[in-house]
Amino acid sequence: MAEIRHSVCALDCPDACGLVLKIEDGRATRIQGTPGHPVTQGFLCGKVARYLEREYSPNRLTTPLRRVGAKGEGRFEPITWDEALSVITERFQAIIADHGAEAILPYSYGGSMGLLQANGMDRRFFHRLGASRLDRTICASAGTAGLMATQGIRYGIDPEAFVHSKLIIAWGANVLTTNVHLWPFIVEARRRGAKFIVIDPVRTKTASLADQHIRINPGSDLALALGLMHLLFANNQADEEYLKAHASGWTDLRETAQAYTPEKVSAWTGIPAADIIELAREYGETKPAVIRLNYGVQRSERGGAAVRAVAMLPVITGAWRHVGGGLQLSTSQAFHFNRTALEMPELQPHPTRLVNMSELGSALTKLNDPPVKALFVYCSNPAAVVPDQRAVLAGLSREDLFTVVVEQFQTDTADYADLVLPTTTFLEHTDIYGAYGHHYVQLARPALPPPGQARSNVEIFRELALRLGFDEPAFTESEDDMIRGILSSGHKHLDGITLERLDIERSVRLNLGEGLFRPFADGGFGHADGKADLRPLDLDYVPPIESRHGDFALRQSFPLELISPKNHDSMNSTFGNRLDVDRQTAILHISTADAGPRGIASGDSVRVFNGRASVVLAAEVDGVVGPGTVSSPSLRWPKKQPGGLNINALVSERLTDIGGGATFYSCLVQIEKCGD
Repeated sequence: MAEIRHSVCALDCPDACGLVLKIEDGRATRIQGTPGHPVTQGFLCGKVARYLEREYSPNRLTTPLRRVGAKGEGRFEPITWDEALSVITERFQAIIADHGAEAILPYSYGGSMGLLQANGMDRRFFHRLGASRLDRTICASAGTAGLMATQGIRYGIDPEAFVHSKLIIAWGANVLTTNVHLWPFIVEARRRGAKFIVIDPVRTKTASLADQHIRINPGSDLALALGLMHLLFANNQADEEYLKAHASGWTDLRETAQAYTPEKVSAWTGIPAADIIELAREYGETKPAVIRLNYGVQRSERGGAAVRAVAMLPVITGAWRHVGGGLQLSTSQAFHFNRTALEMPELQPHPTRLVNMSELGSALTKLNDPPVKALFVYCSNPAAVVPDQRAVLAGLSREDLFTVVVEQFQTDTADYADLVLPTTTFLEHTDIYGAYGHHYVQLARPALPPPGQARSNVEIFRELALRLGFDEPAFTESEDDMIRGILSSGHKHLDGITLERLDIERSVRLNLGEGLFRPFADGGFGHADGKADLRPLDLDYVPPIESRHGDFALRQSFPLELISPKNHDSMNSTFGNRLDVDRQTAILHISTADAGPRGIASGDSVRVFNGRASVVLAAEVDGVVGPGTVSSPSLRWPKKQPGGLNINALVSERLTDIGGGATFYSCLVQIEKCGD
């Protein structure tokens, strides 16, 4: 008889879906979304609907491996866990003796959104070790900084509230690809008469189904936001009652916005002035109106300021007053988990240096005092995802760099490892989850046994701590003890949410009051004065250096702006082993205006290049992008790409204006037909 087991999707997605697995003869034969879950609603995205292919792949790593070839060749021999952990312990001890513990650098990000596997025993271990700390900036740090600067806290409206909206603006948000469980709420809102507008440089799947697609030049979002402010204030569509009660600095902002006329903004954004005027009119008049802002907006040099400015718009119009009005970028801070109890920074023997993960290439090739002598990678594939890929690969190739990679598959980074340790998938271990797209705490217990000798991250770091003689109670805590600590913040949002309750209910809504969550309906922003901060500090728009309005010399040599939005059927590099993902991420979308003069037709091999690298892709001449922009879906494994590099080799290490984030979408290139 079939058995039903439950889990939670740990992939880096706002939806954090509840999962149901059908088990027959000890093997999962079906995976689906949890019926009755208010957000998951019984269905899954195409990526996770196929997750059992990954779970049972014959290419899963099942035993520890030791390198026997040159770095990058990917040649290994199996060893025991005892051998692997002994080597790590001995090498770490030797490095600490010669260079100090800060010569050891952990490297991780969103390979799992589970708090235990990605932010728990690992943080405790590296804190106690005294290793360098990793500044985890590569995805969301600029947007986080921008949102915090305006709101003071990362709150957003409920996804369920979208059904009440009369105007929905998806700003840099390809909902169908990166947030599909919001889509049913948008569909229902439209059934009730709402208008749906997409602002995006790319005609995404979502944009193709919108009532209106406003194509914007990459990196010009700040200019558009300022232009909308100009019109809202000029047309008396600002909610001055709300502003006077719940915002500071707004009169200075009004003065700053006066310079951003529709004509001036049109020149930067590529959006006709008439469309800017109409967008401002609709946004100012329609109530409730909501903006679904996503992280692509902040992946340019002025990305932090762009998010800060967009987050000001619902304050200016008073959209937060209304059910279905406001903004959603992230809901993550509403959970108020006790992260200090989870990560235990007090275990550090002394303050340690902070290394920006977006500058890994420089860290591995230039950093001194001390140099990085050991790299411990988990929940990430930096050889594929980090900017300035050639520098990253040069660093990973160093024979004097001791590299450990914890993985499920032999990724590009694993090919450069000295040791590879097999780890569990989210279906095989205990974890607790928040979300950044809804307000439900979820618990997952192991639904399936791990293959071979795979161990969870918690187990691996617990054992390493014991081998290094760390005798603090933190390193013998069980997963359940850690979860109880996470839930112990004392914040009202977590009142009554216990491990025991989660074991029974599996998914529990935060205590956000009656009805749908309206975080700022009556003010209550996260700043000390309780007000939104609308001061126009550093808010003037300056085009990114690598943009069509940026550095003149660069534009002469490399006139096209390259962006790399998410691929519909993959998640960053997580599914890079699949053949269909290989095909989907091997293309470059080019406009007819840019392809024609270069003699490029669909199907042609084209070289995409700049002063950092070159990559060969297959041309798709279509209407996906406008003139001056090219786009390649992310993210192909470099080792599957001719030349061993993917598009991140073309991206610089230049950081965002605030937050220290990566500038993936501020990248100038030239293209040419191969063979010319």
